Amino acid sequence: MSPLTAFFALPAPGPFVGRQRLLAALGAELARPSALVLLSGEAGVGKSRLVAESLPDSGLPVVVAHCDDLREPQPLGPLLDGLHVAHATGTLPPLRPPDPVAGALARLLPFLADRLPPPPAALPDLDAERARLLRAAAALLAALAPVVLAVEDLQMADPATLQLLDHLGANPVPGLTVLITVREHELPAGWQPGPAVRRLRVPPLTRAEVGRLASALLAGSSFGTHLYERTAGIPFLVEEVVRSVLTDGDVDAIRRNPDTLGDLAVPALLRDVLVARLDHLGEATREVLGAAAVLGQAADPRPLAAIVQTDEGTVGAALQQARTAGLLHQRDGRLWFRHTLARQVVHELLPPVTRRLLHLRTARLLEEQQPRPYARLAHHYREADSPADHVRNAEAAAELATARGDDATAARFLLGAVEYTGLPRPVRVRLAGKLGRSAIESVAQTSAIPVLRELVADRRLPPGARGELGLALGRMLRQQGEARAGYEEIERAVPYLRHHGRRARALAVLSAPDTVVDRHLTEHQARCAEAALAADRSGEPSAVLAVEIARLSLLLESGDPDAGRAVTAAAAGLAGHPRERARACLNWAQGALHVGDTALAATMLATGRQLVDEADYERLRPLVELTTFGLDLADDRRAGLEGRLRQFLTRPDRLPLAMADARLYLARLRHRQGDLDVAEQGLREVIAEADRVGAAWPLIPARTALAELLLARGAEAEGRAEATAALALVTGKGLPAWGRTAARLTSR
Repeated sequence: MSPLTAFFALPAPGPFVGRQRLLAALGAELARPSALVLLSGEAGVGKSRLVAESLPDSGLPVVVAHCDDLREPQPLGPLLDGLHVAHATGTLPPLRPPDPVAGALARLLPFLADRLPPPPAALPDLDAERARLLRAAAALLAALAPVVLAVEDLQMADPATLQLLDHLGANPVPGLTVLITVREHELPAGWQPGPAVRRLRVPPLTRAEVGRLASALLAGSSFGTHLYERTAGIPFLVEEVVRSVLTDGDVDAIRRNPDTLGDLAVPALLRDVLVARLDHLGEATREVLGAAAVLGQAADPRPLAAIVQTDEGTVGAALQQARTAGLLHQRDGRLWFRHTLARQVVHELLPPVTRRLLHLRTARLLEEQQPRPYARLAHHYREADSPADHVRNAEAAAELATARGDDATAARFLLGAVEYTGLPRPVRVRLAGKLGRSAIESVAQTSAIPVLRELVADRRLPPGARGELGLALGRMLRQQGEARAGYEEIERAVPYLRHHGRRARALAVLSAPDTVVDRHLTEHQARCAEAALAADRSGEPSAVLAVEIARLSLLLESGDPDAGRAVTAAAAGLAGHPRERARACLNWAQGALHVGDTALAATMLATGRQLVDEADYERLRPLVELTTFGLDLADDRRAGLEGRLRQFLTRPDRLPLAMADARLYLARLRHRQGDLDVAEQGLREVIAEADRVGAAWPLIPARTALAELLLARGAEAEGRAEATAALALVTGKGLPAWGRTAARLTSR
């Protein structure tokens, strides 16, 4: 077995058949500077084998980051583990002096601490801390380059690993090659590869290729057609069937009559093959192997002896018997399942009562570890059907993830815990409150919204919880683009918010006039006044600041002639609050675009962009991009704009509520480019969606843009009707600054 084959946890492989063209294509991609390549394909199709075959020719050292959804919450855990393994095996390349930011990894990589810069002081802002961690990882990889980073099983990646890949795509590291594998159709929720990532699909073998593989494995036998029909061309399944033929079948009889192969292979192929193989093992061996499937991919005698309650010698003999039967293989002195699929099938074959008992024993064994492995404990208690223990450990794992700045992972644990319908209401409410806080800025929003909706609809919900959960639900709905639903949810939550600071922030959200169509400016002004009173009562400087920013945004949107000077002065006065200043400047830039003040928009955008770049406020970067699109369009800077807009629209997970604005900008750009049919269709789609969700912006500008387009096409009556409709919406909002173009069109 080659070192790389062992490195990728592959069993002794069969012949490498049918992949030469794909291997050449992968080699060409990897030869590009700072290449990022994503290999996708079905489980067992040979993605890891292709990676292992492609890397020896590069002559580069490899760091393998195996993603695992049972890993304890730790941002960039797969990379950190991969670096640790490379160091332990002596394959880590020499480390040149890295950029000082790499010191942020010193506490996480103690074996490199003496070669890393001193750890920097902690940042007060978690978003900035996460961004610094990404830059530190990139700096460390740059200091190790030339090197290959192989990210395996991306479908189980933690959010920070996904963000690192995005960061490396946007900021290429010289000498770093990134090779990623992922199961087909299982990209992590809400994540899409960026434009720098080249994608290659690893298909199943063809009928002829299956025949060549079988012939090589069976020394000249040729029944590829029959194997192909039974295995769908998945190499792992082909090898498993052939292994069964060699172990249990009459090879000569199959050579004479390949149809008999059908007796060995049925639709649930792997399950049946493994069942047949397990039947030849003793009961004690089957029990040990089942416990190994519960424990994980590696079969370690000591914990297995505790789980099955026998001595290590008995366990060792059973594992060797399973190895002889081809169910396990040896790597680095340990026995492993030959493939994740094999472990999953063995796990599923366990009788339910036995499976729950083994998971319970495994959990009890893990309880003795320090620090406590909360993620694995939560998994095993869930599989053991022990809800209280699962909830306890899932909540602890979520708290650990939150403390490490990983809100998305925290939300995943909390979602699994809160799904139990029999939970006591106080526990369910507590978990939901934490879920609301962790999911508000993560891709878990879409999963959290139904949970929060169900709780808020419960009339027995305590008032304080109703306010907090309703506010979280409303904010999520707004961020998902559901303008009216989110606004109304926050309205209903406000009377139940007992904390003055929280109440002030909720009212400040309601003061934004671009949110919904059926609220007049005077109502937003009243909400803003209420917010100021609540902020004063709270005594919290942050609440007072949030309300003041909202007040100036409202002043700007209303077209007040003094708003520009007030906003400019306030932006300068926020110098001691970089995050709030960045968010405020970007919001004010958007407001300036709404009222047609492009000079103010450019000034605010420049300040906001500088702050985002300096502090790496990644969550604000999509707002920088969106505002830039709007300003470029307003100033008729079209070069490259369409491509940037189209790319922005491929990543709705970054800022869902901005997608309608981006589609509006793209349709208006196409109008200017003369593609009127496509532009009209795009504008009508934006109008339909904005009307559905009740969003004043971009409904008003979209109707105005459609009126312009129709009038340009000579459809006078329809164009004037659209302009009149836009003007009516402007009047209903009490925002004449939004309606200057519509008023001009109606008077033509």
